[in-house]
Amino acid sequence: MLICLPSSQDPQSFFYKHQFWLFLASAFIVHQIPLVSIPFKWLESYFHEISHGIAALVSGGSIVKIQLFANGAGLCTTQGGSRFLISFMGYAGATLWGALIYTLAKSHQRVALVSSAILLAMISLTILLWARDLLTVIILLMLIVLFALPFKLRKQQYLQSLLQFSGVIVLLNSFYSPFHLLSGRAMGDSHSLSDLTFIPSIVWVAIWVVFALFVTVLLAKKGKVFGRKKLNVSA
Repeated sequence: MLICLPSSQDPQSFFYKHQFWLFLASAFIVHQIPLVSIPFKWLESYFHEISHGIAALVSGGSIVKIQLFANGAGLCTTQGGSRFLISFMGYAGATLWGALIYTLAKSHQRVALVSSAILLAMISLTILLWARDLLTVIILLMLIVLFALPFKLRKQQYLQSLLQFSGVIVLLNSFYSPFHLLSGRAMGDSHSLSDLTFIPSIVWVAIWVVFALFVTVLLAKKGKVFGRKKLNVSA
């Protein structure tokens, strides 16, 4: 399902111009395949939970533990910090992570290599500091394999393509995930924000969905995010 761009290909070619949409179509297909989609759901769940944790740290709190479950759900237990920022940044953070991973991987093969190494280090640090149960450790180890495997490939363009695909599928899952909060059960980030602000839960769901859609369109139209310019792919 991955679209690999040959290093000799003209940056003005059809595949280079439309590769985001090709990755997005591939991610949509993978999302519909139950077993194949599970590792990528874990990936989105990890970035969702680590975003909660980072928000806690930034706002003066701490991370107690991070849990990931077999069905793709997750839980980040924090202490202190801004409850509003922590609750809001789960879905918003996953969207930003997806966009950032895609953008860095797209810019240059060496940047993709460094980005993959940083992600490996971050997941490893999560295991050491905040994973408290065996299932979470196993899932995080599988995510490490996902990012480490391409280092064994001969061509770095495959690492670049895998990272781009991973970024897009995290972004796609961050678009779908907020809809699960509409089940009617009084739980989840949107309900926490509703309790804090008295703004209905459905409004927060809409904000996350619109934000994910906006970032998706931005990546598709501009080929960049946060003002980053497109760079030609080199060998």
